[in-house]
Amino acid sequence: MKRMGPLLALALAGAAPAAALESGELGALLAQCAACHGSDGVAKDVEIPNLKGQHDRYIVEQLRNFRSGKRKSAEMHHESRHLTDEEIEALAQYFSQMPH
Repeated sequence: MKRMGPLLALALAGAAPAAALESGELGALLAQCAACHGSDGVAKDVEIPNLKGQHDRYIVEQLRNFRSGKRKSAEMHHESRHLTDEEIEALAQYFSQMPH
């Protein structure tokens, strides 16, 4: 069995913040984020921003801007286009509460 990254492990263990989503739903979203932003919220590529410790309102605003196309990024538009406001809020809360 493949070892889980710490980010996914915390989500599946029920570590709040994102109590509004089931842990499986949050875990699936975090796995998608981890592909580029790292399993610990720290990207391995300097062109990709770290999410760990970012302010929740900043993450919410950016994800909504990617989703609407206001902020341009083909990859992020594709990833965010089906996110609900609840999912965006949960992701933002989760990443913002990770220690720097």
